[in-house]
Amino acid sequence: MTEIWGAIIVFVVSPIIGAIPLVDWFTYAVSGKELKKLGNGNISVSAAFYHGGRAAGILAFLSEAGKGVAVVLMTRAFFPLGSSWEIMALIALVMGRYWVGKGAGLTNVTWGIIAHNPLAGLLILLLGGISFTIFRTRKGGQVGFLGLMVVVLSVQNINSPEYIFVTIGLAGLLWWIFDQISDEGEFKSSQVFSFFRGDSGVTSLSQKLNNEKVGDKAANLSLLKQWGYSVPDGWVIKAGDDLDTFCDFANPSIQNPLVVRPSVLDKDSLTVSAAGIYESYLDITDGATLKHRIIDCLSSYHSAIALNYRQNKGTKEKSLMVIVQKQIRGEFSGVAFSRNPINQLDDCICIEGVAGDTSKVVSGQVSPEKYQVYLADDVLKGRGNIPPSVLFSVAKIAREIERTHKNIPQDIEWSYDGQTLWILQNRPISTLYPLWTRKIAQEIFPKPLPHLSWGVHNILISAVARDIVSIILQDKGKDLEFNKIAILHYSYGYFNATLLGEIFLLIGLPPESLQYLTDGEKFAKPSLSSILKNIPTLWRLLVKEWTLFKDFQVKGDRTFNPLLDELEEINPNQLSNQELLQRIDNILEGLKTATYFKTLAYLSYIIRQTLFKVNAQDLDNQNITEIRAIEELKQIAIDTRNLFSGIQLQELEPQNYPSFFATLSESSDGESVIKRLNEWLEKYGYLSEITTDISVPRWSENHRIMKIMFTKFVADNSIKAITNNKLKTQNIQQKIVQKRYELKGEIVDINNKLFSHLRSTFIALGEKLSQDQILLDEKDIFFLKIPEIKQLVNQKTDHQHIISIINKRQQKCQEYKEIKKIPYLIYGKSPKINIDSKISPKTTQNQLQGIPASMGIIEGKIKIIRTLTQNINIDKETIIIVPYIDASWSLILAQAGGIITEIGGQLSHGAIIAREYSIPAVMNIPQASRILRNNQKVRLDGQKGIVEIL
Repeated sequence: MTEIWGAIIVFVVSPIIGAIPLVDWFTYAVSGKELKKLGNGNISVSAAFYHGGRAAGILAFLSEAGKGVAVVLMTRAFFPLGSSWEIMALIALVMGRYWVGKGAGLTNVTWGIIAHNPLAGLLILLLGGISFTIFRTRKGGQVGFLGLMVVVLSVQNINSPEYIFVTIGLAGLLWWIFDQISDEGEFKSSQVFSFFRGDSGVTSLSQKLNNEKVGDKAANLSLLKQWGYSVPDGWVIKAGDDLDTFCDFANPSIQNPLVVRPSVLDKDSLTVSAAGIYESYLDITDGATLKHRIIDCLSSYHSAIALNYRQNKGTKEKSLMVIVQKQIRGEFSGVAFSRNPINQLDDCICIEGVAGDTSKVVSGQVSPEKYQVYLADDVLKGRGNIPPSVLFSVAKIAREIERTHKNIPQDIEWSYDGQTLWILQNRPISTLYPLWTRKIAQEIFPKPLPHLSWGVHNILISAVARDIVSIILQDKGKDLEFNKIAILHYSYGYFNATLLGEIFLLIGLPPESLQYLTDGEKFAKPSLSSILKNIPTLWRLLVKEWTLFKDFQVKGDRTFNPLLDELEEINPNQLSNQELLQRIDNILEGLKTATYFKTLAYLSYIIRQTLFKVNAQDLDNQNITEIRAIEELKQIAIDTRNLFSGIQLQELEPQNYPSFFATLSESSDGESVIKRLNEWLEKYGYLSEITTDISVPRWSENHRIMKIMFTKFVADNSIKAITNNKLKTQNIQQKIVQKRYELKGEIVDINNKLFSHLRSTFIALGEKLSQDQILLDEKDIFFLKIPEIKQLVNQKTDHQHIISIINKRQQKCQEYKEIKKIPYLIYGKSPKINIDSKISPKTTQNQLQGIPASMGIIEGKIKIIRTLTQNINIDKETIIIVPYIDASWSLILAQAGGIITEIGGQLSHGAIIAREYSIPAVMNIPQASRILRNNQKVRLDGQKGIVEIL
């Protein structure tokens, strides 16, 4: 009976123990990361160390070692010491572990064997380590370790065939699992064999690399490899490395060809792509050629093309590393953009591919097959020979890599060898950076803003963000560009999601929190390890939160109250232009401080509400100014109903308020109502529908809004008298949150008053400039920026020029009003829309259709350039026709107004460079140099891919 229970332990309990994902649980508890959703999904000790950090890795190791020891000791309770059943229990444990975690269970087996036979286990570890130095390869090391395990254990049990059989079974199972899993499993060759293999200290792509030391390309490949993507094995070479020793070690051959690629420390930044500027080489099959190609690649950093490119881009001189990788013999290869680089409003992944290597695509010398994949709708557009399953896999990987890179769109090179989809490199799409979002902005700026209103907010946002982040993060945030935190697209405010994402990460929020800015998801909870790492940051934030009320009181006494008293006492219409400018500066300084406190109060309120789990409906709103203003207006309306009969109230129409107010003025009771309304305006007249937009009239200026609201309240019988003004009964948690809620409202009220004074000051200045005939209308001032207004007042600019600017901006704002739906997310520059074009569109039969490659419309004369050796004389009104574009053409691209190529695609180097220089371009018009003639006038539309003969 005892052996029956022992068999149950072995065959039932052991697999269950192996299946329990303690590694995943510990990693999630410490870091907030789920290993099954990262990399290749392996739930292994090495994955816990890499993704979760040291604490998660140690806990994972202890849990897995404990599993191996546990099943051996449990089995020992039912069977004799050191029996084959203990090995059988380890087999069952490994099977359960692989079934759930997709890991090899090497840690379980190692410590299980040590518990099973301590002397044999330690001997296997010692001899196994020596075998690494002999084989110097991952598979060789595995063979040595597993072989030693069979030999050592079998020798000690030579008279037990069943024991030997079971031991061989355990080794065979591990070997099979090793063959199934990727390098992120239990056996990390990057961390073990690099020490033994004698490669002269050359850095492996399998290591975790720093982009500041090896360049973005090498670091990106390393990161992708660590995440579990299929990246060809490779190494990073720098100037001064022992090339002879390395070339002997790499040992390229016809069966093992290598590729040489550059990884430049100043390359592939978020605004500079450098596509094709530095040399790459394929099909390297011998050591001598490999050495020469490495030297050639290093030398390309100092080529004329590279020097010219860096000078044009203002890139600092650094250095170049060389990547040597195993070359993939792809059945299909290509490039993919995670976002459409031509029409960012089109939510597709753009893929171009050919049969063979990617060099045919990126060189622009072959017209590739073109596809668009819409993952949300599971739709594939485009026809060719590449299997749809491969294209969808490429598209999914492109979006995955985009998400892991802070939602920055990515340019990916890929190759499919018939079994595996390989990622050869990735880099940001420089023309689609940064990412702008309406998240948060649509709550603060729900409607379009004129230039002056936006200019004011831009000053406040950048200044306050810098102050708050510098207090919380101190030196960690010193390199952030706060002047680029917000922008105006189509007159709507957008926030820089890329910059805010960097701030989130520095504060300690997990990368998943970036989705809050793009997909509208909730903030991801920070992990325990993240909280521990950012204790100083959190402490500074808590100190500011704790002292917020006291600090605000001090500022109120020293800043806000004196400033508001001064603004109330002095009529802006009595001031000179220079005095008005000084008044504006004073108000802006007050607004900076008020906005600083408003932002901190909002954060404090959110923190308290979240910690104490208080619903907003449990808070009392009667002390919030905007709510109190409406409630008081309702009360006046309820009292006014008594002056009219039921029939009169039924016939009352809010839009016909003039007649209603005329009736009120005819009676003494009605006059008392009007008096109460005037008192209400004196009290709340500084408010408006959108108080943060200084171009919107305040209630005190435009009585029409108040009269319509009041008339509507009088006519609406559903509005009842306010009978209970007492505070709601609240518990201690609700009272704590209520205090911050009211403080936030008090600070917002100061903001509103300052914005009202700012508007009246600009209106007064606009009236003076209009009277002096510098502006055509006083409200034109809202279409200027503050520096332009100061230049105008100080007579440092031509007022006719300013009037021309105002007219253009007014026209542009009118055009923007025609946009029915603005994009929620914008990548880089504003998407080009037809209404932006200054050239009227024409439709004729004389059109050539190509591939749209770089946005923009231009009319100009054709210049056919067949080779770089011919005499070239072009300008910005010249549209050049070239056979194709590679890096060597970049020297003349900046001089052209438009580009037409006879072959090539959207994702070729030529298209990338054209977009980077903002030159309209159309690719792949076969025989264009024969169809069109020199000096022929054409219109080129780079968004539609059309060349029209005029």
